[in-house]
Amino acid sequence: MPATMKALLLKQHGDVSDLVVVDDHPRPSADAGHVVIRVGASSFNYHDVFTVKGMPGIKVPLPVVIGLDMAGEITEVGEGVEGWSVGDRVLVNPLNKAKGLMGEMLDGGMAQYCRVSAGQLIRMPDKVSFVDAAALPVAYGTAHRMLVTHKTVKAGDVVLVLGASGGVGTGCVMLLKQLGCEVIACAGSQDKLDRLKALGADHVVNYRETDFSKWAIEKYGKPQRRTYEGGVDVVINFTGGDTWAPSLKCVKRGGAILTCGATAGHDPKEDLRYIWSFELRIIGSNSFYDDDLSALMDMIQDGRLKPVIDKELTLEEAAEGLRMIRDREVMGKIVVTP
Repeated sequence: MPATMKALLLKQHGDVSDLVVVDDHPRPSADAGHVVIRVGASSFNYHDVFTVKGMPGIKVPLPVVIGLDMAGEITEVGEGVEGWSVGDRVLVNPLNKAKGLMGEMLDGGMAQYCRVSAGQLIRMPDKVSFVDAAALPVAYGTAHRMLVTHKTVKAGDVVLVLGASGGVGTGCVMLLKQLGCEVIACAGSQDKLDRLKALGADHVVNYRETDFSKWAIEKYGKPQRRTYEGGVDVVINFTGGDTWAPSLKCVKRGGAILTCGATAGHDPKEDLRYIWSFELRIIGSNSFYDDDLSALMDMIQDGRLKPVIDKELTLEEAAEGLRMIRDREVMGKIVVTP
């Protein structure tokens, strides 16, 4: 077995163009409590953009192999690991409870091999591919926890999804339709809108050309303080920034805003008058758990879910894929097969 492997390395914080592919990165071995997997597929998330740029208060041990999400086959089992064998197909929960996120505090999935704590492994059903499984954790897992685990929506709800074309967004659209909701999907190009329609969105709005909040009020009526008429039931907003205040204005009395991130800014202009006047609920959801990921793989196994994959790339092409995510040119997920 060779002592080195090919990997996508972050050697210094900066731009995605600073990522480098090397073929001499040390191949990991399985120490106690760990396994080594041959990576079948790994996927990018917007979080990787932040990791490359550098985040205040988070000291990333450089160099590091990036990539949170990964699935693969066990090639080596360390001492003390029970219940797992060479050849087992596994999805990796990217959170290492002792050290933090894979691809940030530990080497991640953008490499041929990866060392993983046995406690992070989730067994894959036979009919689930590495590519589909690797698309799940951060994006679809987050959407599943926010909507299904927390039981935040119900059949018949009108739900407006901002950032609907990304990984979390496409996951939300598909899960919402399965839950019986009327879905308004917002994205920034006609191509993305057409594809969201094909995914099942009932209505689509180009946020670059149309004020989504005014559109919702024109279609569903202005929210009323004394009755429950007007507005949408739920807005899903994981963008933040200048979309936050408009989100407050189009939700009906007693409605909710769901948030699981802030890709456009975590410190938006606020307007508390809408929150108390319309008795709005602001519901946060953080991350995902093994149960969410297992439930999603079961949905893939029985044909209820098919993750949206924009492109499958090689390691040599991976940095360009992350640039596309940064520049919001992606519909769904970018998956890399090392």
